[in-house]
Amino acid sequence: LNATVVFENAHSGKQFIYYPSRASTRFSPASTFKIANTLILLEEKIIPNADTTLPWNGTKHDFSDWNRDHNLRSAFRASCVWFYQQLARRVTDAKYREYLRQLRFGNASMGKEVDNFWLDGSLKVSALEQIAVLRGIHQQRFAFSPANYAVLKEVMLSEKTDIYTLYAKTGWAVRSNPQIGWYVGYVETAGDIWFFALNLDIAGPADLQHRKKLLYAALAELGIIAP
Repeated sequence: LNATVVFENAHSGKQFIYYPSRASTRFSPASTFKIANTLILLEEKIIPNADTTLPWNGTKHDFSDWNRDHNLRSAFRASCVWFYQQLARRVTDAKYREYLRQLRFGNASMGKEVDNFWLDGSLKVSALEQIAVLRGIHQQRFAFSPANYAVLKEVMLSEKTDIYTLYAKTGWAVRSNPQIGWYVGYVETAGDIWFFALNLDIAGPADLQHRKKLLYAALAELGIIAP
């Protein structure tokens, strides 16, 4: 698999990087932008909380889980594109540019469509830059309220065990050539926190499983979680 993975310790700053040149290469963030976008939409009061529901308009989507009403929590976990696009149209271009610059999110480019720039290749980010954004969010260094940081952490929760807690978001840049799969987030263990960003070339839907498989294999190999 043509892939990179980056880990960074939240306390020491120590990094592990597989395939450094790819780790520095920018790709479309696809749905991993929902991490930053969730904060933006909350801060701009486009949506008041994680429980506010938007009704599905009846348009059939390839992903069956999109074909229903969603709130912020369920839309994040289902990676529901229409939900975030509908809300993004209520944010001005100028506001998005301001947030992208503040976050230093990759090339910080919006392109021409306010509801599509994280999908159409206008916005691009590297795995290393994803780590920097995650670090800033975790340390609450950006101009978002503590309450909105708390909502984001809640919706990012992916897995909780007795050993670790994983906060993460997948992504699939289907318009790239080759297509790119993402998995970014952080894992909390007893007394430690590791940020991670992984991307790989995707030949088709069957390859999507490798995002999480590679991440967990790397976490086990580094001893961050038990194999």
